[in-house]
Amino acid sequence: MNKIGINLLARVAAMIVACTVLGAGAHAQSLETDKSLERSVKIVRVHNLDFPVLDVGKGPVVLLLHGFPDSHRVWRNQVAPLVRAGYRVVAPDLRGFGDAPILPAVSDYTIGKVLGDVTGLLDVLDIKQAQVVGHDWGAVVAWYLAAFYPDRVERLMVMSVGAPWNPEFNSITQREKSWYSLYFQFEGVAEARFQQNDFAFFHALSRNEGDVDAAIAHFKQPGTLTAGLNWYRANSKPSMPPPDGTPAPATPKVHCDVVGVWSERDHYLTEEQMQASADEVTGKWRYHRVDGAGHWMMLEQPRQVSELILDFLAR
Repeated sequence: MNKIGINLLARVAAMIVACTVLGAGAHAQSLETDKSLERSVKIVRVHNLDFPVLDVGKGPVVLLLHGFPDSHRVWRNQVAPLVRAGYRVVAPDLRGFGDAPILPAVSDYTIGKVLGDVTGLLDVLDIKQAQVVGHDWGAVVAWYLAAFYPDRVERLMVMSVGAPWNPEFNSITQREKSWYSLYFQFEGVAEARFQQNDFAFFHALSRNEGDVDAAIAHFKQPGTLTAGLNWYRANSKPSMPPPDGTPAPATPKVHCDVVGVWSERDHYLTEEQMQASADEVTGKWRYHRVDGAGHWMMLEQPRQVSELILDFLAR
């Protein structure tokens, strides 16, 4: 091999070593960041239930609400930028997820029960009002919190899920995307399918996006998978339609300013259901589309999502 070839191989080897070292350093830094965040988690007792809550920073409160199948850790990339910008971040594990309490009945997971947890948590932490950011089921909770407890929500950012009562959720396209919600209603059957072949169904359903490995490790603990699925059973169980001509039950409008965020590769929710939410808001409405990201946009595009949250808070 000539000298040019030897020099080229040496450069390539040096680049590989450098990338390996940088990658290891970044991984170590990520682990250290995770450990630092977990040191800010405390247990808050609400209605005789103990909830792990990440509570860090000083300043105006930003309440972060996660969805399925996550915990407060899904926000790990957004916490530090928010704290540096002068905000207090409060991110609980919602009932049935993470290390939060697991309750026995399907009815324990209704949105009404979860709203009791969230408002109770704010009371215990002496937080009169918060700026709320929610994703997935956390966005559903955030919408209802703003609609029924308007004095607790200063402003609202909802990610992926629009106002759950808006008509676009009844579209055929959205119903097709939400097929899994119907499948989850089959108690025992859905659990068995999830667990079969080392959670192959969940790998396929999630497209291996999000914190899939962490979720599987969590779902291997007794009762946790059923608890997560019970959110769907308690809140999206099929029911008889009302007679023709019956007006839909009125849901209060959301009066605070709202930002809706949807990601272009979301496999589960249409863009239209988010855009149609403008009609459910009497405050200022803004819409952002995050390109190049799937459902878990805060993990796939962490810097862009953090910037969107900070821009939302600064207005």
